[in-house]
Amino acid sequence: MWRTAAFALLGLVAMAPPPEVARAQQDPGDAVFVKERKPDDSDAFFDRGDIPRLKFDVDKDELERLRADPRNYVHARLKENDKVVYADVAIKLKGAAGSFRELDEKPAFTINVEKFDKKQSFHGLDKFHLNNSVQDGTYLHEFVCSTLMGLAGVPAPRVSHARVWLNGRDLGLYVLKESFDQKLVKRHFRDDKGNLYDGGFCHEIDAGLEKDDGKGPDDASDVRALADACRDPDPAARWQRIEERLDIDAFLTFVAMELMVSHWDGYSNNANNYRVYFAGKTGRAYFLPHGMDQVFQDTDASVLEYPTTLVSDAVLRNPAWRARFRKRLTELVPIFNVKEKLLPKLKSIEKRVEAAAKSIDGDVAGSLDGAWKDLQNRLEAREKSLREQVKRPEPKTLELDSKGRAKLLGFTANVEAGNPTVEPTTHAGKRAYKVECGSEPCAASWRKKVMLAQGKWRFEADVNCDEVKPIEGSTTSGAQLRIAGAQSRGGVLGSCGWQAITFDFEVAEASRLVELIAELNATSGRCFFDVKDMRVIKLP
Repeated sequence: MWRTAAFALLGLVAMAPPPEVARAQQDPGDAVFVKERKPDDSDAFFDRGDIPRLKFDVDKDELERLRADPRNYVHARLKENDKVVYADVAIKLKGAAGSFRELDEKPAFTINVEKFDKKQSFHGLDKFHLNNSVQDGTYLHEFVCSTLMGLAGVPAPRVSHARVWLNGRDLGLYVLKESFDQKLVKRHFRDDKGNLYDGGFCHEIDAGLEKDDGKGPDDASDVRALADACRDPDPAARWQRIEERLDIDAFLTFVAMELMVSHWDGYSNNANNYRVYFAGKTGRAYFLPHGMDQVFQDTDASVLEYPTTLVSDAVLRNPAWRARFRKRLTELVPIFNVKEKLLPKLKSIEKRVEAAAKSIDGDVAGSLDGAWKDLQNRLEAREKSLREQVKRPEPKTLELDSKGRAKLLGFTANVEAGNPTVEPTTHAGKRAYKVECGSEPCAASWRKKVMLAQGKWRFEADVNCDEVKPIEGSTTSGAQLRIAGAQSRGGVLGSCGWQAITFDFEVAEASRLVELIAELNATSGRCFFDVKDMRVIKLP
């Protein structure tokens, strides 16, 4: 039934999922996911797709409290469609670095309807969000992705729209989104007694996640057990421990969908914008997507590269799980059929959003029209890219010469901190990858991913340094080599002519995609890596 509710979001109740998707939906997590449930007021609200007019009134004192501390709730009065009154609701500001706006701008809100009055609910919801959509000019990204996630069998919050006023000030159109709370958990999971965690801002699962809800352990031992399993150095033991703590099929679908909608700021690519639920009885983890307002930006984004986040990396290193992941990608492609299935339904959604926009400002409606045409083009381009990508073979391991070596070309620049210059150049008669600190301490690198076979390896390069100064208190300063996931050991400081540096590591699995890194961490100075002498060597 919960999957049917997902179809209804896009007017798809009568449209069954493609046969291969329907078959796959019977596998992951069936023992824990809700199959049948009685519809409630929230289903009716999202199925109708109404765009309510929400008018908030906040007393002067409460408004000043909100201005001084925007992340804490204050009291407000809410009137819906000039008829229904919620006498005392809790309201606060929300949003991360890109979407947060101050109170006098167009802020995003979290509304808790039952915090001050347990008898209140908003169409069956205790809590909901009003997103300002400042990073999505279409106002549809969250809606489209939530629906696609539902079609794929991934639990995700339902999405609609609203027109919002604050103390008489017309704030315009908003994306109305269901909150992650106990009601959402209960709607999706039969086993709803476990813990729900907030991934926070760019936090890995072992970075002290905040527990939002649940009757499980309060010491984060469930999260810690999954993180420890992913870091087990022995592959066989690692995979057994992971399978005990993670629903593998559900996770493979989650990763596949994040990559397919080009969710660059989600868990798989950035350890951001996610929730994770640990089922009460089994203790297995289920990842839930969040913050899908910046999707489909890169229509050719790879779905085949190995994500480097902790759980994604550990799971996809397993050859059998990787094969299941590739199969799942192929099964999911049909739900991205834009012209025949997705676009006709989107048109009806656009009409009601356009009607609301016209009531605000004709220019708003005009800008939406252009944004929607661009979205259609991006969806079609993404579908084409996905259909092509799933036909590609798995990457082969790096070919070596008779001495077990391979030269490496095609490194890409990456800036982690500061304002450095990172560019290819010529230095001391050699073509080089340059990293030079700017006006502040820097961390920047040149990176390349290669598929390596099982064994011991050495990453080598020649480096030339000029007045490289360490970062105070840091043990990892200097020009150095390493691989992603390995700790920096500290590198070359000061000035030097061309000299060889190395980094040794081991691939324990049959094969593994390894990201090689040539980096500079420094207060000031510059270094150059010889392009022709970047290489890996398989050791005896």
